[in-house]
Amino acid sequence: MDFIDLKSQYRRLQTSINARLQAVLEHGQYVLGPEVTELEKKLAEYVGVKHCIAASSGTDTLLMALMALDIGPGDEVITAPFTFFATGEMIALAGATPIFVDIDARTYNLDPALLERAITPRTKAIMPVSLYGQCAEFDAINAIARKHKIPVIEDAAQSFGATYKGRRSCALCEIGSTSFFPSKPLGAYGDGGALFTNDDALAKLMREIRVHGQDRRYHHPRLGVNGRLDTMQAAVLLAKMEIFDEEVTARARIGTHYTELLRDALRGSAAGSQVTLPHVEPHNLSVYAQYTIEVPNRERFEQAMKARGIPTAVHYPLSLHEQPVFSHLPYKKGDFPISERAAARVISLPMHPYLTEETQRKIVRAVAEAIAG
Repeated sequence: MDFIDLKSQYRRLQTSINARLQAVLEHGQYVLGPEVTELEKKLAEYVGVKHCIAASSGTDTLLMALMALDIGPGDEVITAPFTFFATGEMIALAGATPIFVDIDARTYNLDPALLERAITPRTKAIMPVSLYGQCAEFDAINAIARKHKIPVIEDAAQSFGATYKGRRSCALCEIGSTSFFPSKPLGAYGDGGALFTNDDALAKLMREIRVHGQDRRYHHPRLGVNGRLDTMQAAVLLAKMEIFDEEVTARARIGTHYTELLRDALRGSAAGSQVTLPHVEPHNLSVYAQYTIEVPNRERFEQAMKARGIPTAVHYPLSLHEQPVFSHLPYKKGDFPISERAAARVISLPMHPYLTEETQRKIVRAVAEAIAG
């Protein structure tokens, strides 16, 4: 059984993907070719913003966003400690200091109720993460940010295609940043990412930063990075965009069905009462980049699932404030109890738009058995 099934998707799109790749091979513009421009236009229209800047990865886009906001040494950027390492890594790589705010226990996203107390005169951006495919609570976050005149960057690496109160992820604040890593809801066949904004000036800066800070050939008014997207990846993404709406609908349906099946399978079980199932806010549509539950004794559960032929994954076993590289920050174990509890208990089940009813039921049976055992 595959944890994420990319092969079924390829078989469905094989003709379109192959044709688009062949077109790139024939015109030979392998970096920032015409497919990149076409993709940027389609993505901007999909999200509902003026500008999309396609780039080399969802990690690079975070750094490019911070650079466009002129964030560097002496500055602070607020984010959640329960996320993939790149979120805190890019803040530090820009020269700024990551400031952590604990998460909401139900959504795993930054808790707005704890946000304002973390703001200082050095706070230059807030970077909420839309984790596991569900958008963070942006109305509350944006209201606090506006009060303090601080820009917001959405780390939407896992939430492209999700909606928050009818608005799409990446269109919820000053800058949206997403990833097209192959396992993401919209995935390339290699690394890729994109930035989104309605701000003309920020868009211009991010485009220049993407190509070594140049505003025209061999003229560099600022420092930048090599953040360009390969044309081959744009070609793959264009083919996948043809069915992306269907896949978003399938993800939401499969995620909801998982929860229904698991709730039924675990009902009445003492051990089952210790399992936490995903919570999606009623105003949100999640794309379930991961379908993540919490279990007691995760290691035993993981081995029991493996014995039943079911792959699992842990996203993420260590909060950022516990990572050795951030040991110089003024945090200690116990400072972010919700993040730490999640890190000790979360485990993700197989999830993709091609998960069949039969396979889902097999997974749920295995979960119930592993919990009971």
